[in-house]
Amino acid sequence: MNFPWAMERAMLTTTRRGVMAGGAALLAGMATGRDAQAQSRRILVMASNQDIPNFDPHVANGYSASMALRNTYDSLVGVAGNPPKPVPQLAQSWTISDDGREYTFKLDPAAKFHDGSPVNAEAVKYSFNRLLRLNRGNAWMIAGVVDQNSVEAIDATTVRIKLVTPFVPFLSVLPWVWIVNPAQVEANKGSDDGQAWLRSNLAGSGAFRLRRAEAGNLYEFERVADAWRKGGGNLTGAIWKITRETATQRLMVQRGEAQIAVDLTSEDMDSLKGRAGVNLVIEPEYRTFSMKMNTRHGPLQDANLRRAIACAFNYQGMLDVAGYAELMKGPFPESIDGFDKDLPVYRTDLARAKEYLAKSSTPNGGIKITVAHVSGLEQQRRWALVLLDSLRALNIELDIKPMIWPDMVSAARSPETTPDIFMVYQTANYGDPDNLAFAGYHSSRNGGWQNPTYANPEVDSLLTQARAESDAEKRRALYVRFQRVLMEDSPDIFGVLEKRKLAMRSNVQGFAFTPVASNAIDLFPLSLG
Repeated sequence: MNFPWAMERAMLTTTRRGVMAGGAALLAGMATGRDAQAQSRRILVMASNQDIPNFDPHVANGYSASMALRNTYDSLVGVAGNPPKPVPQLAQSWTISDDGREYTFKLDPAAKFHDGSPVNAEAVKYSFNRLLRLNRGNAWMIAGVVDQNSVEAIDATTVRIKLVTPFVPFLSVLPWVWIVNPAQVEANKGSDDGQAWLRSNLAGSGAFRLRRAEAGNLYEFERVADAWRKGGGNLTGAIWKITRETATQRLMVQRGEAQIAVDLTSEDMDSLKGRAGVNLVIEPEYRTFSMKMNTRHGPLQDANLRRAIACAFNYQGMLDVAGYAELMKGPFPESIDGFDKDLPVYRTDLARAKEYLAKSSTPNGGIKITVAHVSGLEQQRRWALVLLDSLRALNIELDIKPMIWPDMVSAARSPETTPDIFMVYQTANYGDPDNLAFAGYHSSRNGGWQNPTYANPEVDSLLTQARAESDAEKRRALYVRFQRVLMEDSPDIFGVLEKRKLAMRSNVQGFAFTPVASNAIDLFPLSLG
């Protein structure tokens, strides 16, 4: 399906006023009942701070892209439950060999793409191989685990995947490997493996398709009338409404202008407590927040300067404004297997900070560095102010730079454009230490928002070994060593583990919390009562 795309800045500049007015009118009509047709169509409005930077299922990642892709594409398996478990999607069933190296999937014969063609084993093979070729998006989840010869189409509905090396959480990563329609991509392959075409076209089989795309404003989804997956909720459509200020998101839910808000602060949640018609979700999940330092360009290439900043930071000040959260003790939550309970962590110690500063290339400070945060995320803005105040003790000036999410993603592509400090949430897509460790610290992820610049050969080796290690105790030992090396390097200011905070209207039915990617809302099971 082709949809109007407004990512180009010139076009966005000329149309934004009309787009925003149109979006506001639509939302207001839905809220007040003046648009009876929209109400009868059961359209769910989700208020989010984050724009959708890309629609290519093998390039895009981040929670906003995951929301769009998980609703317009399908994967071999889905994820549901708490704790999260793989569930059938394109694959009705699967078997695993005794050595854990071979997986055989039986596809649902009813599965079809939006153009009516079947989702067959060749499509699965094509999609895995395209993801590996591009080596972008979620490719890190399977890179080194499968290769171009791993996926075999046994027959139209049978797929066999032979792992290059054992990988314990293989089933858990599959919900994030989306299957594309090969015929559509090949017909529009161009010179970039279809990337340009997939920025403005969908080639999926999901329960929804994209009806409108208005960058910076809203994205409208509509249910596919003859979708192959039966059942689910009664939604006929949904709108991902870009709402920069969390207070505005809160008011939209409070007034019934949106049914779900995904970026609320603790104060927003507290103010919604007891409100008629509003339900709150406050649940623990594997969600970290850290301030990543540019280790390959600018003053923070100096490890002693990074350590000085880590010691000068006011962690209690961060926690005081965090609300439903606790301080991180390294890169992992304590509940993750492999967490090092004896890991020495940085806490506020100005004397130690000044010792590290004296060893650095700027022993007296006197420099100015930049921190970037997502524009409109009040929590990140407050933490930037805590950092600004902390750095004064080191005679370091801080330039706080709010940026919209697509611009932050673009900035992370090279060390030269990455800010000195890059604020980022990372929500695990699967409950294994590999998720947070590999995505956040393996050098193959350089140029992506999860790890713009950090690279250490020993860390790479440890993480690669851990992916393949089937012995649980040996695997834990590898992750303990990884955490120790990382702390010595100090590439991040390890911040807080926040509970997931979602607000939704009480007429939203069918929502079940799963502690992975819970803000990438799965529309299929939802209904509006």
